[in-house]
Amino acid sequence: MSRYREIKFRAVTSFQRRIGNPILSRLPQQTLLETTGRKSGLPRRTPIGGRRIGRAFWFVSEYGEKSQYVRNIQAHPQVRVRIKGRWHAGIAHPIPEDDARARLKTLPRLNSTAVRAVGTHLLTFRVDLSD
Repeated sequence: MSRYREIKFRAVTSFQRRIGNPILSRLPQQTLLETTGRKSGLPRRTPIGGRRIGRAFWFVSEYGEKSQYVRNIQAHPQVRVRIKGRWHAGIAHPIPEDDARARLKTLPRLNSTAVRAVGTHLLTFRVDLSD
């Protein structure tokens, strides 16, 4: 990763961890992804943007495999997604062959714009919902 991208990654993730995520997680209509911590085994909640299409929920990770929640998914693919205030269980799958930039055009505009602006390693995910 180039020095510029590394500085950008650290600045954005620091802001998200300390300011953005704690605020967004408290909003009742914010979509949340709940993973299981790969080391602690504890539930970890992350605000995300995405869209439910049928029995699947699609989203794009801005830092791909560098994101902590992606590492958690790799260790434990069983997740929960809170959509419009209701929790849904599912299995998360990375879809590396998907065109993440094209996928962002089908997802909510505000989040997609932010992901495109700060992201360096876009990676699409599909959560197959079981309920």
